[in-house]
Amino acid sequence: MTSLDTDTIAAVATPPGQGGIGIVRISGPRALAIGETLTGGGLQPRRASYREFVDSDAVIDRGIVLYFPKPNSFTGEDVVELQGHGGPVVLQMLLGATVGQGARLARPGEFTERAFVNDKLDLVQAEAVADLIASASVAAARGALRSLAGDFSKQVHEVDQAILKLRVYVEAAIDFPDEEVEFLEHGEVHRKLGGLLDGLAKLQRDGRQGVLLSQGITVALVGAPNVGKSSLFNRLTGEDTAIVTDIPGTTRDLLKVDLILDGLPVRLVDTAGLRKTTNPVELEGVRRAAGEASRADLVLEIRDLSVPAADPHDALRLPLATKRILVLNKTDLVSGAGSRSAADEVYISCLTGAGFDELKAAIKQQVGFAGEAATFSARRRHLVALQSTRVALERASAELAAKSPGEIIAEELKLAHLELGSITGEVTPDQLLGEIFSTFCIGK
Repeated sequence: MTSLDTDTIAAVATPPGQGGIGIVRISGPRALAIGETLTGGGLQPRRASYREFVDSDAVIDRGIVLYFPKPNSFTGEDVVELQGHGGPVVLQMLLGATVGQGARLARPGEFTERAFVNDKLDLVQAEAVADLIASASVAAARGALRSLAGDFSKQVHEVDQAILKLRVYVEAAIDFPDEEVEFLEHGEVHRKLGGLLDGLAKLQRDGRQGVLLSQGITVALVGAPNVGKSSLFNRLTGEDTAIVTDIPGTTRDLLKVDLILDGLPVRLVDTAGLRKTTNPVELEGVRRAAGEASRADLVLEIRDLSVPAADPHDALRLPLATKRILVLNKTDLVSGAGSRSAADEVYISCLTGAGFDELKAAIKQQVGFAGEAATFSARRRHLVALQSTRVALERASAELAAKSPGEIIAEELKLAHLELGSITGEVTPDQLLGEIFSTFCIGK
């Protein structure tokens, strides 16, 4: 990442296509010089100026130029923004002019990467920038803003500092071998470890909510032909997206729609009916249905109450860890059905809409979504790091109970400290940083 110290980068910072305003952003040591060359010079910090954008004495556009000197800018470097008309051709001409003056095209996420490298943001806050841009709901946007403001980072740092203090406490005992056993056995270390695990448990619960808000879940609808999968799909999406007929095998390919279910982002997938068939096209649909169901976060297994149970050999075999809800459809055709819903079994009617409130509640319960309560956005890598931290702390607690040497306990605490540091980027390898920032849009 040595190029971050010397290169000046540029990119179009507004979405592709036509718009009223388009922005070209420049960051780096030559940003001011390039901005003044293209706009006639005399730029004042944080003051908007109306200028002509000129390249080789030819006027490209007219608009607003802004200059933010380092370190008080988003990237921590000199930044210039050229705000002109939002036409693709005009913006590409303007971007080409910046490159002609010595800038290079920015990689995806490189502006935010520089903000991270220059200590303007930690890694959680940098990821929150991308989460805010990609927010699929108001709740997700609010969660991303809280992470961007540092709410998640603050809680991670609080646990991290507590681990660090405990490491110091344990390692102090190691320095006095004659007193080490008594020092570690009088209960203070055990009490502090318990407090750390309690604090970490809360952080994990909040983190799981944050992941659900920012990344959502995939829900696959599976079942035999004509049990009502496509009807359920249409009612949940509110549109006649899937074709509904009495002919078995109508749905052969996967249908996917993104929706918000009481604040929870959901990707809903309608799949082909599961049955024995020799039709190669339908057979491929069944194969795809099985694959999608095995990857889904939640499977809704739909059955028709009005007909005998399907052949168990036609049932879809899923990994034991796969969450599923048995959805018993067509209660309107069966007298007395519809009042026995539970967390993993719901009675509905796609025709009348009966039981859909219970189905939505069951979906949220199965994935652990607590609603749009105030929380922060998070990512699955954060949950992995938090769980690894918990494992290290639990090992430290077990070693303490076994009266192991203080060096072993201190090493487990060190591992816990490193795992937490990977969340905020304090000890994150460059390879992971590259993977994270490559998912950002260009210009951010």
